[in-house]
Amino acid sequence: MTELNKAEKYLIENLTRLANEGCMDDNPRPKWKDGTPAYSAFISPVFETYDISKGETPITELRPIAIKSAIREIEWIYKEQSNDLKLLRDNYNINWWNDFDIGDDSIGIRYGATVKKHDLMNNLLDGLMNNKFGRRHILSMWQNEDFKESDGLNPCCYQTMFTVRKVKDDFFLDMTLTSRSSDYLTAGHINRMQYLAFQMMIAKHTSMKVGKFNMLTQNLHVYDNHSDNAIEMLKRVEELKSREVQSQPKLILNVHDGTNFYDISEKDFELIDYNPILPQLKFELAV
Repeated sequence: MTELNKAEKYLIENLTRLANEGCMDDNPRPKWKDGTPAYSAFISPVFETYDISKGETPITELRPIAIKSAIREIEWIYKEQSNDLKLLRDNYNINWWNDFDIGDDSIGIRYGATVKKHDLMNNLLDGLMNNKFGRRHILSMWQNEDFKESDGLNPCCYQTMFTVRKVKDDFFLDMTLTSRSSDYLTAGHINRMQYLAFQMMIAKHTSMKVGKFNMLTQNLHVYDNHSDNAIEMLKRVEELKSREVQSQPKLILNVHDGTNFYDISEKDFELIDYNPILPQLKFELAV
């Protein structure tokens, strides 16, 4: 019997918690495309930690994860620092944000527009380069003045915090991602992997090794019409356990230390030893 990886153990634990202690929301903001309310069961809070330096990776093989598209989304937010949906479609071939268009082919002053407006990315990189052991390496897209300036979806994964540790002669970069809300089965592991890529890009820029990846989720939920997919993923656990050889998925960034953050792209990443169970599961997006 193959042992499950850490991400899959967390997944089973979280789904079990949802089944046993999940709270149903009331009068939810999100709706399905037909206009009906998108109800969900949620737990709060959820914390996960992965030591990347010891081979742990926040990815599940219970369904395929679109890692390349996920990393391109990170580029749009933190490299392009954009809210332009046309740019996202034309340059990155990503369309899932279209439903959040506020009417001008943008998502409002949110995400990348906030990063640019407050120069968040450059301030973070400068701080890590010039004051490694500082305790203020925080990038927060939760900016209330931006929410007042335009309509738009307030960011879900809104904050990253960084700590540098020195172990013998090596510097390790730890990161904690904070999410106010996670549509767990649809985007949970996509968010984890894309932000691991983000952490790796910063580590290369600063010539550090990747240490621990942590994620704090305040509201982790599964929508009512995703319950069949949750059951299917749990059924797939036995198939995963029956494999003769345990997969050890690993995300690799093929650039040298000191490579500028803005010069790194999804083409530089490689996901190896990843063998997800097919077919892919489809999830309707609540908007």
